Amino acid sequence: MSCIRFNTPAQRQAMRDAAPSMLTSEEARVLAATRHPAPPVTASKIARLRLLAADANPKIRESAASSYHAPEDLMLKLSADPDAGVRGCVARNESTPCDILRSLADDESEMVRGWLAVNFYVPADVMDRLADDPSETVRSLVRWKSELATAG
Repeated sequence: MSCIRFNTPAQRQAMRDAAPSMLTSEEARVLAATRHPAPPVTASKIARLRLLAADANPKIRESAASSYHAPEDLMLKLSADPDAGVRGCVARNESTPCDILRSLADDESEMVRGWLAVNFYVPADVMDRLADDPSETVRSLVRWKSELATAG
């Protein structure tokens, strides 16, 4: 078998026309969302999230705190969870309401405040408070995020 191609100019043009184009990450996300839509959020899904949030295992509660579909009252409850890992999941969740994020700015856990610092949906007044955080780690995360926002 030969590795030499005997394509006509028309065949080569047809192959170029059929070649996949490079998509930006946003175009790929939109295309994926269009082809594979998420199932609707139902009352039973919310009921399952409430069950997960009440579980004795903090790792299970973390899964509820990480859900974009958790209702506000559930996120408020999870933001006061005794486990810092659960509160950290609330802090980094992009759908957590701003008032709940504000309440986490004074959390006793450096990890929770660190997750809050890297969440792009945190209000500016919270970022200002975190910029003066007692923890050098949190302050450096605020600087890092600020540099990301200005580089571009």
